[in-house]
Amino acid sequence: MKTNSETMESDYVAARSAWSVFADLVKARLTALVLLTTFAGFYLASPGTMDPILLLHTLVSTAALACGASVLNQYLEKDFDARMARTEKRPLPAGLMPPERALAFGLVLSMVGALYAYIALNLLTCVLGILTIALYTLVYTPLKRTTSWNTVVGAIPGALPPLMGWTAVTGSLDAGGWSLFLILFLWQIPHFLAIAWMYKGEYKSAGFIMLPGVDASGKKTANHALSYVILLIPVSLYPTVCGVSGYLYAVTSVALGLGFLWQSFQFSRSLNRTRARQLFFYSIIYLPLLLLLMTIDKAG
Repeated sequence: MKTNSETMESDYVAARSAWSVFADLVKARLTALVLLTTFAGFYLASPGTMDPILLLHTLVSTAALACGASVLNQYLEKDFDARMARTEKRPLPAGLMPPERALAFGLVLSMVGALYAYIALNLLTCVLGILTIALYTLVYTPLKRTTSWNTVVGAIPGALPPLMGWTAVTGSLDAGGWSLFLILFLWQIPHFLAIAWMYKGEYKSAGFIMLPGVDASGKKTANHALSYVILLIPVSLYPTVCGVSGYLYAVTSVALGLGFLWQSFQFSRSLNRTRARQLFFYSIIYLPLLLLLMTIDKAG
């Protein structure tokens, strides 16, 4: 006879639709953010009117690569995800998909995405896509269990999609593309530190070494968040310096950056879950607004 918990788990599994399982497996919200940043890089690199066919190829290949990386990440972390309340309902720890099938699915998506980028785009964009997957799955994922610097390392593959959008158009690594990379890189640190602070107990019990979990006083976490936001403010001006966006963007980017700095400062003063959540939500608002302003005030 099944226990109540076993019955509830069985009902939960039955209630999950195939689309819901797929969306969780490929981290649909994260993939959407990846596509947003890729689109921004593509649009800003395009002289005059965008090429819609090239844009479609860029988004399809990037989506396949991003989904593949997410699936492989979940395969590698399935046992650790099962130890955290925030991830235990993911498809693999919840038993909604056999791990072997997920591994095959992730590998196929990754290879298809890379091949598509090579055929429909160019070799440079393909190489950046492969580098993204390699850093995310083979470097960042295992580092989460060995050093708190994993957040900084993980920010590298997280910042490559807008550069891929840029190279899909230009075929080269220009200053404008690197400015987008740097903005995404710096933005990720306070964003993920806020998450790590909110769930520091879960991360620690699951075996992940995150900065808030090894920083008892919280001072290092607060200083890191503040430092990267302080760096982000002048770096966010690089698109204007590089001639990618205009002066309206420059002014508004500083205003948004000061708001980000204020939230980081408030977090450093209080170091509680409420302030961490406020910093997290501001970071979510900050990035899309910054990219929107950048594209609206596109130079040329």
